Order: sequence, then structure tokens, then C-alpha cells
Amino acid sequence: MAKKRLNVGMIGYGFMGRTHSNAFLQAGRFFDLAYQPALTAVCARNAARVQAFADNWGYPSVETDWRRLVERKDIDLVDIASPNDTHAEIAIAAAGAGKIVMCEKPLGRNAAESKRMVDAVESANVPNMVWYNYRRVPAIVLLKNLIEEGKLGRIFHYRAKFLQDWTISRELPQGGEGLWRLDSAVAGSGVTGDLLAHNIDTALWLNGPIRELTAMTETFIKERRHTLTGKVEHVGIDDASAFLSRFENGSLAMFEATRYARGHKALYTLEINGEHGSAMWDLHDLHRIQWFDHRDEGRLRGWRSIHITDSDHPYMKRWWVPGLQIGFEHTFIHQVADFLEALAEGRPAAPTFRDAMATEHVTDAVLKSAKSGSWEQVAG
Repeated sequence: MAKKRLNVGMIGYGFMGRTHSNAFLQAGRFFDLAYQPALTAVCARNAARVQAFADNWGYPSVETDWRRLVERKDIDLVDIASPNDTHAEIAIAAAGAGKIVMCEKPLGRNAAESKRMVDAVESANVPNMVWYNYRRVPAIVLLKNLIEEGKLGRIFHYRAKFLQDWTISRELPQGGEGLWRLDSAVAGSGVTGDLLAHNIDTALWLNGPIRELTAMTETFIKERRHTLTGKVEHVGIDDASAFLSRFENGSLAMFEATRYARGHKALYTLEINGEHGSAMWDLHDLHRIQWFDHRDEGRLRGWRSIHITDSDHPYMKRWWVPGLQIGFEHTFIHQVADFLEALAEGRPAAPTFRDAMATEHVTDAVLKSAKSGSWEQVAG
């Protein structure tokens, strides 16, 4: 049966623009899908650079104004891979134009902005999804399945961290292309909305809603030169963020994120402790989970390393032979495949905009608690 063409309009040509473009190109080559994504147009403000991006990835046309892309009749799906401060306006306009909308995380710069986006896609009744790609790591999906099967029993503890070190130098400016994550007006927040958002989304998916929390944040370098103005300006983002929390299921949690951990480029780890056992996962070894089952025979009881490459593991029958692992880019391919499969069946695919707004409620509470010094309830 011939596949239905789905014309993709990409907004943004940075790191996420590349990962998304690759995912759209590869998904139909490894998964049996009713839809065939077609890279149709890409949009960014720098005409020369967006044309070079289009030539490299095979987009036949370019735009320098996202409004023109959204208005185009030949675009079915608008994918937002641009800085955070553009997400809401583009998503709302795309939904109003009846387009399918996919958006890079975080959904908005805060829960209020995210709510406007949710209202827009739901009022227009257009399919939507947010790119929280770690939900599509085969090891994480396996862990989700094991939790739902009761293998860990009652959950007592959840802990996660995301560590980087790329902003330590005080000579690093803020703002502009490549450094907009250091500008609070564009990013919304620092590591809370950037790194912790990943930790939180995965935690909500694996362990359910967070009820309350207490947090602290720190900005280690208070002033930086702004790339666009050339002036030394106040830094409004958080460089480090940590919080204690209680899930609705009664389990306790600790979360930490920083860009000031020397020697760490992207260390994302999580651990879950339950009544029957424990599990750990590390992004640097993303195709494995470390597993402990207290019900094992005492003489053989201990941590085991499970290599997620067999055909009965999530997604892996679509890839190579057992023993050969996959990587970071495959998580985005899985997300496209899941989204298009859901689209063909007329059902939503998580995380929808509404799902992603739950993470925004948590990050809002983190930032509020860091200022108040008090426990805060998570809205939603």
C-alpha cells in the first residue's frame, strides 16, 4: 500500500533541527508507517545559513519568516526547533492554520505560556507532540514496562541528575545564536527548564505526578556581556538547580542539574528503589539498565547489567542483530515513528502538549520555591 505523504515544515536549523530532520528521513526506512514524511521547507532568519542547511538535508525550499512557512498550503506539519521564546507564538499560529504541530522541549518558558499553547492545539483539534526524546530510549521504555508489571513493587525513592560543565568560564557571553540558553528572556530559565525538564518529564512518565517540592537554585556568575548589545548585563538564568520532592504515590525524590560540574558533558542518570528491587540508568551507557531483584536466590542475589539489544526489547527488532546497540539519534527516530503510527490510528501520542505542560508546572514550582525558601505545591 502506498504511503501517504506528509509535508514537513521545519523552523530552526540548529542542533535540534538536525536531529529532527534526520528522524523524519529515517523513520519510514526502519518502521512500517502509513505516512511518509517529506522534508518540504525549512525556515530560519539567516538566509545563507538556512539555504546551506536545506541543501545538506534535502529541503527543496527555504523561508526566512516563519509566518510564511505556517501559511503555506503545501505544509502539513510544522516542527518547531527554534529558541524557547518563539515556541508559543509559532505553535498558536500553526494550530490556527490547522497544521499538525510538533515542538522541541520545553513546551513554553513557563506554565502560563504553555497553557496558551495547549489551548490552541486542543481548540483547533490538531495532532501535537513535544520532543522529550528520552521517553524513547529502549532501556527507559523497558524500565517503564517493568514498573507497570509490578517488578519493583511499591516505589520508595526516585533520584535523577543531569550534569554539564560548558558555562563555567566567566568570559562566555550571554544571548544571541548559540548562547540564547544563557539569556533568561529567551530561555525562560536556565538548567531548570533545559536539563531538569528532561529529568522531570521522564520521572512523571515512570513514577506519576509530583505533589510538592522544595528547591534551591544558584547563579554563580552574576553578570555577563550580552552578545547582541555588547553590554555587561545581569544574568537571569539559574546555573544550578536542585530539589527534593514527594510524588503522589508517596515516594520521595531528589533531582539535580548544573552546568558547573567539571568533567561532565551530558551526564543524565536516574535510579528507582522499590520494595522488590532497584534499577539504574545512565545516558552514557544508554542501551543498558542496571537491575537488582531482592527476590533472587540469596547466593546469586546482586546487581545485573541488562544489555538492551534483543528483538523482544522495545524498538530493537527494527534495528540490528542482538548485541549491536543504537544511540542518541535513534530516540528521535522512535518518536517520529510513534507519532506517525498514532496519527494513522487517530489517537494522541505522548507527550502531547498537555502532557508536557505538567513538566512546566513542576519547573515553575522549583523556581518559586527557590525564591520563597518554602515547600511549594505543584499546580495542575
